[in-house]
Amino acid sequence: MISGKAAWRLMSSILNKSKATVDDDISYMRIALELARQARDYDEVPVGAVVVQNGMIIGRGYNNPICASDPTAHAEVVAMRDAGNHLANYRLPECTLYVTLEPCAMCMGAMFHARIERLVYAAADPKTGACGSIIDLPSQAKLNHHLQVTAGIMASEASMLLKQFFAQRRVAKL
Repeated sequence: MISGKAAWRLMSSILNKSKATVDDDISYMRIALELARQARDYDEVPVGAVVVQNGMIIGRGYNNPICASDPTAHAEVVAMRDAGNHLANYRLPECTLYVTLEPCAMCMGAMFHARIERLVYAAADPKTGACGSIIDLPSQAKLNHHLQVTAGIMASEASMLLKQFFAQRRVAKL
């Protein structure tokens, strides 16, 4: 279930976009979900992300902080690192980042520094979400960069993947 703010963002973004753009969002989110499944296969929290510029995927990533022994190895950061390497630039102009879970404050900070133009996420994160669930960093007027946020694209699929993952973990601990 998404929050009131997230639902409003989803509806307003859908109303302001053409059908083709919504279809594109779904296509890229499907790829992010496949990356999330790869994270799950490594027993990492199943979150996947892609960075798209001019209709081309230039960065891919999935959660792997445990395998990498790196607390910053969230899907969004990994995908932005990949995109930065692709462009040979730490700035990611005219890019959209698709991620299966609402980003945390760390990932939002990285997006601001990278100058991501648009963020599309699937499921809200009621524990660490920084786009309205816990805090709403994109709405902070004092920040020097702003990005468009679209929430809820394929949220039920992403939520189900996360719920199944954590249910399996709880069973394994019994």
